[in-house]
Amino acid sequence: MKDVFSRAKADLPTLVELRRTFHRHPELSMQEVQTAQRIETELDRLGIPHSRVGGTGVLGVIHGSRPGSHVIALRADIDALPIQETASVPYCSQVDGVMHACGHDAHTACLLGAAKLLSEDRDNFGGEVRLIFQPGEEIGQGAEDFIEAGALDGVERVFGLHTAHEIPAGTVSLTPGINNAAVDQFRIVIQGKAAHVSTPQLGADAVYIGSLIVNAVQALVTRRSSPVEPVLVGIGTFHSGTTYNALADSAVLEGTTRTITKEMRQQLRRDITTLCRETAQLYGGSAEVQWNGICSALWNDAQVCREAVDALSDLMPEVTFRQDRPLSLAGDNFAELNQTIPGAYAYLGSGNPAKPDTLNPAHNGKFNLDEDTLAIGAALYAGYARRWLDQEVTG
Repeated sequence: MKDVFSRAKADLPTLVELRRTFHRHPELSMQEVQTAQRIETELDRLGIPHSRVGGTGVLGVIHGSRPGSHVIALRADIDALPIQETASVPYCSQVDGVMHACGHDAHTACLLGAAKLLSEDRDNFGGEVRLIFQPGEEIGQGAEDFIEAGALDGVERVFGLHTAHEIPAGTVSLTPGINNAAVDQFRIVIQGKAAHVSTPQLGADAVYIGSLIVNAVQALVTRRSSPVEPVLVGIGTFHSGTTYNALADSAVLEGTTRTITKEMRQQLRRDITTLCRETAQLYGGSAEVQWNGICSALWNDAQVCREAVDALSDLMPEVTFRQDRPLSLAGDNFAELNQTIPGAYAYLGSGNPAKPDTLNPAHNGKFNLDEDTLAIGAALYAGYARRWLDQEVTG
């Protein structure tokens, strides 16, 4: 497998075309019908058996021809975002208001590239590689479907990657420990009582109650959590009222929390729920808080990071490996896959100052990436899989 990187680079034109095909035809979370079909077409072409998981997820399985019992899972997310593309590229999204603005098109292309490398080499290894093409990551879905379907049964290692515009192309981060925050979404429904503004004592002002809540939740961060433990509360929407001279009878606020420990995640849920209910009650209204858990905190297994860096730096000497990526309070439900199975999530540098559009952040209408990094991504997946199956890893 020493030639994995050179073979991946030779496949770069195919990887680029795959990525651009997915980019032209993005699909929202849990609606990835055409995307799943194209993935299946590619797996069929490679002679890789596959099955559907949860509607639009695809699970491919590569069996090595030699004796071996080791099993590894490789994951790529496949969904796009409800964002209008504003970049002027020849492969621009053809779906109005939907765009691959987070690199999932690249992740999918990289895993298909790795599938090709591994399938062509299956006579030289034993064991099993499971290819997880996961839908719904942007809304915190998809991962649990694969777990419930048994896709991780018997798996000893799980490996994934994500593009990173802030990391230079040609560099890969495999940082042990905490990498991403746990993400929760909340919806606060406030019920007040309408009244004319001249007689506020006859009503319960949902706008005022909501405004107090917006300010008060910030105090939960500054006064109810340790200043050395990252905690974030953000409110993104506030809808209330119908006219300028009446107290609003209802309000709906939506927001998110970001935490890194299970204890603080649970405490923040309790505190926000209590705060909202008691604040609303004090001013004559009521409040209900609805919670949606998006993903757990993402922790990279230190042993797996050592294994991957040791193995891949030997296979890919032209690539720089680092283990010092700062904590991000963004989330990724790859975290659910490595809750019980040792795993690592690599960050694939995709920013190139010589290509300024690749420096735009994710979730931006002008997001792009240095497509030369697709060969690195394919080799990361395939190279670590082979080293684990061959038990040539060190550490």
